[in-house]
Amino acid sequence: MSLADRELSRREVVRLALCGVSLGCLDSRLEAERGVSVTKSEHRGNRIGKKKMVTETAFVYDPIYLQHETPPGFSESPQRLLSIVKKLEKEKLLGHLLNISYSPDALEWITTVHKRGYMERVKTICQQGVGYVDSPDVPVSGKSYDAAVAAVGGVLAAVDAVMKGKVRNAFCAIRPPGHHALENRAMGFCIFNNVAVAARYIQKKYKLARVLIVDWDVHHGNGTQAAFYDDSTVFYFSVHQYPFYPGTGAASEKGTGKGLNFTLNAPLPAGCGDTEYQKVFEEKLNPAALDFNPDFILISSGFDAQINDPIGGMSVTPEGFSCLTRIVMDIARKYCSGRIVSVLEGGYNLEQLAASAAAHIYQLR
Repeated sequence: MSLADRELSRREVVRLALCGVSLGCLDSRLEAERGVSVTKSEHRGNRIGKKKMVTETAFVYDPIYLQHETPPGFSESPQRLLSIVKKLEKEKLLGHLLNISYSPDALEWITTVHKRGYMERVKTICQQGVGYVDSPDVPVSGKSYDAAVAAVGGVLAAVDAVMKGKVRNAFCAIRPPGHHALENRAMGFCIFNNVAVAARYIQKKYKLARVLIVDWDVHHGNGTQAAFYDDSTVFYFSVHQYPFYPGTGAASEKGTGKGLNFTLNAPLPAGCGDTEYQKVFEEKLNPAALDFNPDFILISSGFDAQINDPIGGMSVTPEGFSCLTRIVMDIARKYCSGRIVSVLEGGYNLEQLAASAAAHIYQLR
């Protein structure tokens, strides 16, 4: 008998809470198993209500992202996006999302984070068929530059949709990922820092002062941290496996100058799962968000902290990601009218990636 089919007596709720499962996460497990939404009042009466089917979430996807071709057997592959789309179709979620494509105006905004010379170098490498940018862990093909620019454009289009009131939030199924990309260097599968560019776009185009970036990829987002390390207008929060690639992300890394204490790293040892992640979000992210009072939230939603990921060493479940999503949504509702754009980073077990992304998207909508 599944958890969703059992009557949740007060004793059962208490037992689950003692095991580290909050009512918020319990709600997420119920939703994941049955496809419903449970409110606090419904806990009291043991009643389960259906979630209202409205289009509150945008879904960014375009076939151009598949044209960033990587070698056979390489972890970061086009199949990642195809597995997510297939799962959303199977779960009949796509019809409840607003499908949008990328903005064609990304180039001018990429220069707010990356050197123009670096952008030209990436373009030339892709056109000449060199094979990789800066490091063998960033393989590229003829269309990789176009895909990378379009990836940034997809996130900007999602920001536009949220800011124009078309949707409350968005999930961007884009690639290549971005949070390792530095101002003048590609690394760790990443070419342009999609989330970092989006943060500057939000501030410059829409005049919003404070952007919170929540990064739950299994790897520390060194590129994103570096972009805002001396900046008090962007708060960067990362929970990640440590020690691990790329070697940054110690708790002692807190920012510098005006940005001191606007970087918050929560390194965790290998093997951690839902309970440890939820604790970090509740005990570290929540109070930090209270102090920062964000106007917009960006999520670097890497799903390589998922159980059985071939690269990561963590044990987060789809239900765990659903719970983390709920916590971030609560923050967004309190401080920034629910404004969230979530951007795909890692996740390399295709089945688990699809399940975790679907759980995340279901919670968003």
